[in-house]
Amino acid sequence: MTTIQERVTTTAPAVTRKKRDWSVAGRIIVLLIASVFVLGPVLWTLSTSLRPPSESFKLPPAFLPLNPDLTSYTQVFKQLNIVLLVVNSALVTGLIAVGQMVTAALAGYAFAHLRFKGRGALFSIVLATMMVPAQVTIVPVFMLIRGVGLSDTLLALIIPAIPTAFGTFLMRQYFMGLPGELAEAAAIDGASPWRTFRSVYAPLAMPGLAIVGILAFNFHWNEFFRPLIMTISEQNFTLPLGLVSLQGNLGTGSISVVLAGVVLSMIPALVVFMFGQRALQDGLTAGTGK
Repeated sequence: MTTIQERVTTTAPAVTRKKRDWSVAGRIIVLLIASVFVLGPVLWTLSTSLRPPSESFKLPPAFLPLNPDLTSYTQVFKQLNIVLLVVNSALVTGLIAVGQMVTAALAGYAFAHLRFKGRGALFSIVLATMMVPAQVTIVPVFMLIRGVGLSDTLLALIIPAIPTAFGTFLMRQYFMGLPGELAEAAAIDGASPWRTFRSVYAPLAMPGLAIVGILAFNFHWNEFFRPLIMTISEQNFTLPLGLVSLQGNLGTGSISVVLAGVVLSMIPALVVFMFGQRALQDGLTAGTGK
């Protein structure tokens, strides 16, 4: 009897260890498959941009370029005023990101900590706007922009995009996770609601604001629909609109040149993500340890 118990005791940890090993191996395999699907198109884009146009559709396809060629990148700079496009995109996306951070922080704090009549109904209306696609509102927005004389300007892209329903919702949830006693203590010290927001809650909400800013930058950096409708002059084009011209008439342009432009357009977004990655992680994991 003692021998059987000893055998069971010694074999149980071994079985548990094998199950754990298989579980870890399964997770690694799933992550590898997911990585192939996510990074595969990006690596293929980079690989094709380094090939001569004659090898773009070579069969069988070669994943790695045998003779890397940077001619496609030089053609991008010859065919496009890439500096102007990058400046326009950086100006538009930067101001939109900052504007959304400010408006989302103010609105989120008001919905979370201020008491006023109709707060719940107003917040429901704000959330309802998230279900309305941009294609539905683009015509009235365009009419308003033209009515105030801002058509075919960068302000036509910036001003309508500053209010953000998603950012308001995100910051409201973030502010609701902060202690309400901070506002009470500030009120006892004689601080106004604005001073309480600016000096107490806003510094604590920086991780949440970083999420709003990074998501806004990445979305509007790649935005194509609104700039296509709102701008006509080439000097007001953003980078996605400029890249379309690389396709040529009826798509006769070189695919290598087009993908070289795509690779160049990804660099600023990657830089922003790399520098904001720590703030993004802090914002996403804030409150998980409570």
